[in-house]
Formats: sequence, C-alpha cells, structure tokens
Amino acid sequence: MESDPPRGREASQKRSPLDLIMNQIRKKTTFTERKKPSMGRLFRPSVNSDKNEDISETKETDSSEGKDSTGPGTESSDTDSEISSGVGWGRVKQFVQKLGKTPDSQSLSLAHCDLTATDAVELGTLLPYLAQLEVMDLSWNDLLGGSLKALTCHFQHTGKLKILKLSSCRITAHDLTALGEALDCAPLLEMLDLSWNAGVGGGNLHGLTKHLHSASSLKELHLVDCQLSETDAMALGEALQMLSCLEVLDLSNNKQMMKGLENVATSLNSTPQLKTLKLSMCGLSHDSFAILGEKLKFVPGLENLDLSCNKESSGGFSTLTTGLSFLTCLKCLDMHSCCLTEDDILALTQVVPSWGELTELDLSSNRNVGGVIQSLLPVLPLSKMKKLYLNNCGLSTETCQALATSMQSLTQLESLNLSWNKSVGEILQQFLEPLQPNCELQELRLSSCDLTTEDMLYLESACKLGCLSKLKILDLAYNGSVGDGGWVSLFGEAERLKELQELDISLRPSSSLSASPWLPALLDALPQLPSLRRLALQRWALGPTERETLEKILSKKKVILECD
Repeated sequence: MESDPPRGREASQKRSPLDLIMNQIRKKTTFTERKKPSMGRLFRPSVNSDKNEDISETKETDSSEGKDSTGPGTESSDTDSEISSGVGWGRVKQFVQKLGKTPDSQSLSLAHCDLTATDAVELGTLLPYLAQLEVMDLSWNDLLGGSLKALTCHFQHTGKLKILKLSSCRITAHDLTALGEALDCAPLLEMLDLSWNAGVGGGNLHGLTKHLHSASSLKELHLVDCQLSETDAMALGEALQMLSCLEVLDLSNNKQMMKGLENVATSLNSTPQLKTLKLSMCGLSHDSFAILGEKLKFVPGLENLDLSCNKESSGGFSTLTTGLSFLTCLKCLDMHSCCLTEDDILALTQVVPSWGELTELDLSSNRNVGGVIQSLLPVLPLSKMKKLYLNNCGLSTETCQALATSMQSLTQLESLNLSWNKSVGEILQQFLEPLQPNCELQELRLSSCDLTTEDMLYLESACKLGCLSKLKILDLAYNGSVGDGGWVSLFGEAERLKELQELDISLRPSSSLSASPWLPALLDALPQLPSLRRLALQRWALGPTERETLEKILSKKKVILECD
C-alpha cells in the first residue's frame, strides 16, 4: 500500500527534491495512472523498471559529464547514456501528456496547465532531456510563484532557449533573482515575457536587470501590467543600456512607472534597433510627451508606436511632434482613446508627411476629432495604408464624404472600421462604389452606423461585382433600421463571400425583432459560406423549430452561434 502524501508546503520543504520527484511518480493522480494497478506500475518490465528511474537519471548525468573520456569503457558509457536518454524522454512525454499537451523537443508549451511548485521541481529534473529546447511557455500558471528557482537551477541544460514566457505566474522577488542568475545559461534568449506579474514591480525588477550584460541577445521584453514603480523605471533604464539588440519593448499599463519615464527614455539611445514601443495606458501626460518627444530621435528605425489609452495627454500632442518627425520608418501608430482634440489632429497633420511607410493608423474612440480628420487624408500615404480605424470618432458628414472620395486611393486597404459613426449610413454607397473587384478588403466594421435597407442593397451590389470577395469579417450589428428585405438581399449573395469567417448582425440590447422573414434566406446561404466560423444574431427572436434547424446546420459546419 502506498503511503500518504506529505501534507502542506512545510512538509514538502522538509523533503529533498529527489523525494519530491519519487513522490510525483508514485502519487500523481492523473486519469491515466488511476487506471493502472499500483503493483503493475512498479514491476511491469516493459517500462524499464520505473522504480529505478531516478537512479538512471543520476547515472546519465554522471555519464554525460564523462563523455569526453577516451579511456577504456567509454563506448559502454555512451551506450548507457543513450538508454538513459530514451528513458528520460519517456518521462518528458509522460509529464507533458498528462497535462493534455503534445510533447515537442524544441517547444514546451504548458500555459494554462495549473502547474504547481511540485510540478516545477519535476520539470526542472526533465530539462537535461530537453537540450534542443528553444521555446518555453509557462504562462497563466499562478501557482508557480515562489518556485522558479527549482526550475532555473537546471537552465544549464537549455543553452538553446530563445523564448521564455512567464506571464501571469505570480512571480516573486526571489523568482526574479533566480531568473536573473540563470540568464548566463541562456545566452541565445531573444524574448522574455513577464507580463501581468505584480511581483515584478514594487522595486523588485532590479533583481533581474542587475544580471544583464552587454552581450545579451534579448530582442523582446514584455512587462505589461507589472506595477512597475519609479524605482523599477530606474532599473529598467540601466538595463536598456545593456540591450543593444532590443527590438520590442512593451511597458503598457504601468502608470506608476511614468514618474521615472525620463530614465527609460534617456536610455533609448542604447537601443538603436528598437522597432516596437508600447506605452498604452501608462498615464502619459503633457510632460511625458515632451520627454518622449526629445528622445524618439534615438530610435529612427521605430516601426510601431502605441500611445493609446493615455487620456491625460489630451491637447499635448504638439509637444511630441518634434520627435515623431524623426520616425521615417513608422508603419503603425495607435492613439485610440487618448481624448485627442482638434489641435492634436492639426499637429499630427504636420508630422504625417514624414511617415512615407505608414500602413496602420488607429484614432478610434476620440469623439472630438470627427470634424477635422479630413485634414489628415491629403497627407496620408493612402496607397500604402492597410488598416484604418476611425470608429467612434464622431465623424461629420463632410469627413465621411472626404473619406469616401479617398477610397479609390486606398488600394491596399485590408481593414476599415467606421462603427459608431451615424453619418456613415447616409453615404455608404459612396464608400462602396470606388472598390474594385478582388480588392484587398478583409475586415469591414459598420456597427451602429444607422444603416438602412438601401445600404444593404449597395452591399449586395458590391458583392455581385466581386469587391468583397476577400472579406473575412463583416460587422453590421446594431443597425435595427435595416428592413427584412435588406437582409434577404445580402444573404442572396453569399456565394460571393466564400472567405467570410465572422458575421455579426446582432441588435441592440434594448431591441428584439423576429428573424422569421429572412431566416430562410440565411439557411440557404450557409452552405455557400465554407469559411464561416462565427455567427452573431443577438436579440433576434427565433422559434424553437427555427433555432433547432439553424443549430443543426451550424453544428455540422462547426460554426459558433451567438444568440439569445
């Protein structure tokens, strides 16, 4: 009879790592092991005497250390090592498969697996058998916090590791120190993600950054929502001076860190290869923009800049424009939800001509700029634009007309979001007429645009001409003014939308209408939509038989139905 497992963290700490590993082998209550007789596990010959598995692991380590020996018996030692490696890989497979994952010698993806401290100990002992490992993702395992040292102390076996993800693991100050001490064992590490770990902040970041050195090959550093403080900003500023290869820096949602923004910004001169800088929801103010504006000249190769959700910066964009003019390689600018003013847009208009490579612009949820956005259109590199997000901007009729006129120049446009702009419904025809057959448009969002039945007829016409043949996402939600005939006409052209993956025609939460008049047209259309994966019909009333018929068709196509 097997003995009872130790109770509580204190009992576990009194046992050696070897005891914990043996306990794991004996006591893991996975579904697979529950089906095996206890005595069979211990004595079945086909598993190479699992009761001595840990002894084999020790022998393999000793053998690998003496691999370079040229004395008698070397050939025998190599043979033992090969046998032990086979047993070791078997343990890796068993560990990964019991978590519902597929074993891969180069990629270990164990996110959302409810890993515990005991699992960290066992995983650490398996690293010697993962010498080819390049990717390790342990994200969203919040019981790992405080136990990383049991894993990192074996990092000398993972010299090829390039990507390490530990987001949302409740990392502690001790974990950061252990991770920092192990960095020398991962000289090829290119990406480190510690996002959503509050323990990384609060002055603890220094435990990691003090171990960085100028030979670091780190290219991506993600520290989203880590509660970084001013002290952490200073530590990060010092670390950036060692990260000359850095290409991606994501500090989003760290409002307290902005008190030390100057330390970070000043060190940008040490990261000339930086291509992506994300400072979303960081509480950037006018002063922050001024500091950042002075330092952006150090990263002329920047391609992606995210300053979104910084409402405190409203009206201060002009202090940033000096630095932005140096970003001649900029491809993506995200400033949604920044409470931009008309003066901010006018300042943006002055610097946009410097961005000849711009392909993505997000100004959504800035409701006070709808009357002046048309001033941007003449200076944008329209022929290169791929994504344009102007939803919830309070676009005026004049701005919509100017944008509709510009559609003929937006030949590479893949994504257009005009949702929550009531003026769009008045002139949708003008937006659609310039579209050419087989145009690149893949995403079209027109939610809550006061669309009418007539607008659906224009959409039907665009489908007939093949102008929406590449469309993957079509959002027409919250347009209750569309009559039944409008939906019937749109569904009648389903055969022209073979790449469509998502369709949303939901009604507003306060609305409810019968779907019976147009449901037969939808049912006829579904077989002609081979790529459809999501259909949203919220607030449309379906009878029991209608719903059963619809669900039967969608279940065969594996389509997700969102319906009340």
